[in-house]
Amino acid sequence: MTARRVLGYGGAVLLAGWILVPIWFVVVGAFSTADAIYGYPLAAWPDWSLESMRFFVTSAGVPEALLSSVIVAVLTGVLTLLLAAPAGYALARFVFPGANAYRLTVLSTRAFPVVVLSIPLAVFFLQWGIYDSVWGVALMHTALALPFVVLMVSAVFAGVPVDLEEAAQVFGCSRSGAFRRAVVPNAAPGLAAAATFAVLLSYNEVFAASILTLQHPTLPVFVLTGLTQAPLPFRYAGALFLLAPAFLFILLIRRRLLGVGGGPTLR
Repeated sequence: MTARRVLGYGGAVLLAGWILVPIWFVVVGAFSTADAIYGYPLAAWPDWSLESMRFFVTSAGVPEALLSSVIVAVLTGVLTLLLAAPAGYALARFVFPGANAYRLTVLSTRAFPVVVLSIPLAVFFLQWGIYDSVWGVALMHTALALPFVVLMVSAVFAGVPVDLEEAAQVFGCSRSGAFRRAVVPNAAPGLAAAATFAVLLSYNEVFAASILTLQHPTLPVFVLTGLTQAPLPFRYAGALFLLAPAFLFILLIRRRLLGVGGGPTLR
């Protein structure tokens, strides 16, 4: 084994440890008793007690905040995919002057600080009557996720051969029918990955949600608001609740993610 390969493997192990060790201690704290959490040093293996998780779930305001986060995340995923799919398909299939500049423009919208968007939108949402509601936060999160998802969906559609659409039209499908029967089934893994990205971005976003909510916060806002006064078991369990969806989503769709750009053939 060469020295370069040893350094590469060593760097990968250090990077993995730098990411995974803090996550592991969050898991340890979330599944340990209060006595073990306040003990020093914190044990490297949990007691496998649900005391901290039960304390977090039964705390006042947590179930409502968790429900708000789930609803907002689902709405964001649906809205983002509905808006990004036509835009991504157009970028992938149609050649027009300035296409690359348009892609850069779409992505450059994320260069604006979130506060620049959040405060004017809060004023508009107050006027429209959707401030401090799941719809207001979902619209804001959709705006945040849309640039990335448009480019992701564009790359997914570009990986689906045009020949499939043309073959579908030869056999009698309309343009929209070819899109539904030939493109969407083959692009489904990539579309699922794009929607998952939007859902996770929404579930973990805190700054815009803190500005656009007051009495009905999402879970990250609720946890952050009480972070300084909350006891350690609450903090560990709250951190796990924020981390777990990302791991669960990847676990559930990992096989479909491996098929991005491929998938079922024309049926």
